[in-house]
Amino acid sequence: MKILVLNAGSSSQKSGLYDLGDELPQQPPPLLWEGLIDWGYQPGTVEIKIKTQHTTKTEFLPLTSRLEVMKSFISSLWRGETQVISGIDEIAGVGHRVVQGGREYRESVLITPEVKAAIARFSAFAPLHNPLNLEGIELMEQMGTLPQVAVFDTAFHAQMPLTSTVYPLPYDWYEQGVQRYGFHGTSYQYVTERSVQILDMPHPRLIICHLGNGCSLAAIRNGRSIATTMGFTPLDGVMMGTRCGSIDPGILIYLLQQGHSVDDLDRALNHHSGLLGVSGVSSDMRQILSAKAENPRAQLAFDLFIERLRSSIASLLPGLGGLDALVFTAGIGEHAARVRSAVCDGFEFLGWQVDADLNDQSPLDQDIATAASSVRILVVHTEEDWAIAKDCWRLVKALGICA
Repeated sequence: MKILVLNAGSSSQKSGLYDLGDELPQQPPPLLWEGLIDWGYQPGTVEIKIKTQHTTKTEFLPLTSRLEVMKSFISSLWRGETQVISGIDEIAGVGHRVVQGGREYRESVLITPEVKAAIARFSAFAPLHNPLNLEGIELMEQMGTLPQVAVFDTAFHAQMPLTSTVYPLPYDWYEQGVQRYGFHGTSYQYVTERSVQILDMPHPRLIICHLGNGCSLAAIRNGRSIATTMGFTPLDGVMMGTRCGSIDPGILIYLLQQGHSVDDLDRALNHHSGLLGVSGVSSDMRQILSAKAENPRAQLAFDLFIERLRSSIASLLPGLGGLDALVFTAGIGEHAARVRSAVCDGFEFLGWQVDADLNDQSPLDQDIATAASSVRILVVHTEEDWAIAKDCWRLVKALGICA
């Protein structure tokens, strides 16, 4: 059974094709085909990487129609040098990461017109993500009649206690759906399970730092999220690539009173803040690290990013009642050794110690703490696509859509 995964982020599109049998393996199997579209590494261009067992292809294209780029990207599964199947009919199902599922969707579901309408409705809560998730669903509808499954980021956080979900606002707003939902749940689900394996502990107390273009943290106890930094939308929490994270809401009232429109604020907070807004250089941590030695604003952006991470980690500790491991994952978390070391340096007084040599190597799925460290410090390669593929496989198989 071949399962295609489409994982749309705010600045990238990750995709993979799995060939699965009647039983799911414990670890992710090799992908038949994997691809990445990076929409934001260089302004005005799209970076496309496609890898098969026999071919690796990277190209940079002018950014024209997003839809046309996506069509060409997907059709490379059965065309050209990256062909791995004879046609779209070989695909049994398509799994989509969908960021916001509201209160209604607490688990993965087969996509129907009603589910699509809900995803569109929840775009008000996740304007950078749900429209892109919906775009992928509609693209696959145009390309063939395939069962499609929505895997919701918010589902992993659905069991958080009320103290983690209710805002100190008029309670009737909560009754209308204004609450902390949390995101990156697909990643947290996989990373939690993988951390348990690495630590060889049944129920470790974890703080997971998912650091990519979008960033969030989650406190994990007994395998479930008990608190997370993203909130009603993915704009809340720590500083990100182009998003501000948590700020004084009075700033927004002030700016509205000064004549800024809601659309002005939406663009500024979601697209022109964070690393990009402070540095004036880039939303990409790689470019911030390259520029900060000679650019004071890039250095400030890095320092502010680290300070916000440290503060958020500290805020999650009391609810856990102790910590067994701090876990770094996603693009920055997995590859930026200077970010990991800078974050942990702020907790040396608690006995958190990073092995500098191991950290510099950025090993994946390993403990990079010293033997004397009071907590373990893990770098885990997130496998969101595998988590999505598993849920898609289960629903397709259970519903008898494909043998």
